[in-house]
Amino acid sequence: MNLHGKDIKIFAGNSNRALAEEIAEKIGLPLGVATVGKFSDGESAINIGEVVRGSDVFVIQSTCAPVNDNLVELFIIMDALRRASAGRITAVMPYFGYARQDRKAKARDPISAKLVANLITVAGADRILTMDLHTPQLQGFFDIPVDHLRGVPILTNYFQELFGDTSDVVAVSPDVGSVTRTRKFAEWLDIPIAIIDKRRPKANVSEIMNIVGDVAGKRVVLIDDMIDTGGTVVQGANALMEMGAREVYVCCTHGVLSGQACEKIEESCIRELVMLNTIPLPKDRPTGKITLLSVATIFAEAIERIYGDISISTLFTQRE
Repeated sequence: MNLHGKDIKIFAGNSNRALAEEIAEKIGLPLGVATVGKFSDGESAINIGEVVRGSDVFVIQSTCAPVNDNLVELFIIMDALRRASAGRITAVMPYFGYARQDRKAKARDPISAKLVANLITVAGADRILTMDLHTPQLQGFFDIPVDHLRGVPILTNYFQELFGDTSDVVAVSPDVGSVTRTRKFAEWLDIPIAIIDKRRPKANVSEIMNIVGDVAGKRVVLIDDMIDTGGTVVQGANALMEMGAREVYVCCTHGVLSGQACEKIEESCIRELVMLNTIPLPKDRPTGKITLLSVATIFAEAIERIYGDISISTLFTQRE
């Protein structure tokens, strides 16, 4: 593919190789030739195996676990491309790690999300393509353009097909901070919302959960941007069932699923967890309740539009 005299090339690190290959296949290109490995002492060893001079290059790398290894891979790949005179480098980060460290929660805390944003820019990125940042204002941490895709259209399409009639479905926010995301999901399906209100009355006392909204006899969908340890959604699902919900589904964009998260979800009352494949599923872990939906189509279209200097704003609202 060659527009305005520039080739498009797609490279990938090791964080989510399957997704990178799927994106490249949808664009109709092979992944760029590169060796992405390690030296015997654990240092990243990168070699770009083809000419990239003047090319429009996209590097696909989710900064999921092992987060620091995957970040360094991204930095070094982009540095190698920059030193090889790539025309433009776009860091395609389906999942942006360190996004939760976006403020000083207490004295002497770092703001790691800003530091990582600076490092990505210094390493050679000219723009960022990502999906469902933990908070949208993280875009302002970058001094380069950020294209911020949404996972809601993919998720709502799935639940529309799963439920058919949504008259008894309620979208539930796991906390007050996720209300905006939940409202957007509810608007797509034209369903009401409810909110889980969590309070901790005093130190070392279990959280008390109240449900704001009617969930009795309803099929509910608990919506979050990411699931890490699984504790919040399992607690939330239990509270919803205690309040009379008929079934509890959970969906998120990023399935971090650290520690015993998969086991917690398998043993919980959650009927199904629906996630996007911005992060690969953990290996050798129970995933019987997990449904994985692909983001390859929307990322492939976004890459083609960026390469062609075409607006991608319609991707924020369209359904597949």
